[in-house]
Amino acid sequence: MMTMDLFAGLDDLPPGITGNLAKMSTHWVAGSPVQYQLPLGDQRLDLNARIGQTIRLEFTGAIHCVHCGELTKKSFGQGYCYKHFAALAQTDVCIMSPEKCHYDQGTCREPAWGEASCMQSHYVYLSNSSAIKVGITRGGQIPTRWVDQGATQAITIARVATRQLAGFVEVICKKHVADKTNWRNMLKGGSAPLDMAAERDRLFTLAQADLAELVERHGLLAVQLLHHGDVFEIDFPVTQYPDKVASLNFDKDPLVEGTLLGIKGQYLILDSGVINIRRFGGYQVTVS
Repeated sequence: MMTMDLFAGLDDLPPGITGNLAKMSTHWVAGSPVQYQLPLGDQRLDLNARIGQTIRLEFTGAIHCVHCGELTKKSFGQGYCYKHFAALAQTDVCIMSPEKCHYDQGTCREPAWGEASCMQSHYVYLSNSSAIKVGITRGGQIPTRWVDQGATQAITIARVATRQLAGFVEVICKKHVADKTNWRNMLKGGSAPLDMAAERDRLFTLAQADLAELVERHGLLAVQLLHHGDVFEIDFPVTQYPDKVASLNFDKDPLVEGTLLGIKGQYLILDSGVINIRRFGGYQVTVS
């Protein structure tokens, strides 16, 4: 099967391209809208070029584990078969709740993966998607993490030595700000622009005592609060936001079809509803 060029358009492809979905890949340059590609097997389809046109995605009924490629009757954790969902470190509870990291107890599912992925510097950030929220990410995932969650603004507020330490900072901060995105509000256009530096300073004031205790316990080199930093402003390729968000789901209806109005986060926004592509990783679909 041939591999398409980086930004080849759907019009360059024959009708009815079939392959396994993966989360959309993105490319962002400040001052320009995010560029989106839809991975479909070993092909990447340019989606920005299709905005304003009809797109049809039909689920064939086959789901392949995103880790091993084997057929699975049900998808777990955005694309895994149950065997690997239960066995991989990247699907463990500590990925969603990094403060629960158990590497030091010798019970990490994959110690080598943990060392490579978790025992390295992470950032804690504030972003503006549906409203102000706190989150964490590896440095190499900036700004991809913010693009994937549909954030229009973001600023880093701390740099820490490990993923678990990022989780500790996040736990302190989420006493004062949300740690989740309201995806429906995000897909309606999100919140108004915020003074992100002022939001950071306000949070540092509210969490001052707890953050100071964490820094004292682990040291300045392990937990560095960032009182200065650039604000990222992200623009998404959306021509029209929906007034009411209707979620489309391959498990309920294998055919998703409509005019593509835009893309934000990992969602396609159609005139018929919205679909979270990342949720359906490993699903085999035909795109036309």
